[in-house]
Amino acid sequence: MKASTERKIIRWFHLIASIPIIGYIYGPVSKLPEAVTALKWFIFPLVVASGLWLWKGPLVKKKLRSRKVLSG
Repeated sequence: MKASTERKIIRWFHLIASIPIIGYIYGPVSKLPEAVTALKWFIFPLVVASGLWLWKGPLVKKKLRSRKVLSG
């Protein structure tokens, strides 16, 4: 997969997964205990991880590639 395609997929996932967080802040989602649990333990960590990957993913990939070259 090309880097640009991977970035587009992760960006769209990040944006779509952020919608329930907006509902939690501004809408009635905070009154539903199942939704709050899903947001706290599943959706929010995935949004954070995808954001970090968009931010630092290329650096991580570069470090991993340089390790493979040095060890292999």
